[in-house]
Amino acid sequence: MKVGEKVAVLDDAITGVIRRIEGDTVFIMSDLDFEMSFSKSELVVVDKEMAIESMDSKNINEILAEKEPKTKSKPKSKEKSKKSPPFEVDLHIQQLTNNDKRMSNYEMLNLQLDTAKRQLEFAFQKKIQRIIFIHGVGQGVLRAELEFLLKRYDNLKFQDADYQKYGNGALEVYIFQNKRPNYP
Repeated sequence: MKVGEKVAVLDDAITGVIRRIEGDTVFIMSDLDFEMSFSKSELVVVDKEMAIESMDSKNINEILAEKEPKTKSKPKSKEKSKKSPPFEVDLHIQQLTNNDKRMSNYEMLNLQLDTAKRQLEFAFQKKIQRIIFIHGVGQGVLRAELEFLLKRYDNLKFQDADYQKYGNGALEVYIFQNKRPNYP
């Protein structure tokens, strides 16, 4: 694998171009313009001819625009939402801080909810249509607080996420981009 090669993720419908490689971690710019990181074992090279010799003079989007023919019609937004992977936010406290041993339950819950709200606002700004909030099972306190937070928005709906992938510990949020958000 080299910088500039087009790769695909083995277990997901994500493709992109390698931006940089740091040890076993490969950073790609997905076709939806998100930078993502994967281990080398999760990726497969799709097109070796996409190798880019000089990354210094042009940015990756300009190079891709030269390589790929331009289409005249835009894809419909409904098609895009079906193909685009959801934005996953893991709210397990161990993923958010290293100092969870010194925090009270109240502080942990507030950190988790602040993270969820910040990521939700990020999704509004970046026009991300689907978010998965991974909250875990536990006693259901975080889930109840998440539901309370999400009910305060008019332009979204939420439901349990895919059981086979997440079990009972995740909520899937759909954001309707044509409505103006009412921030709580």
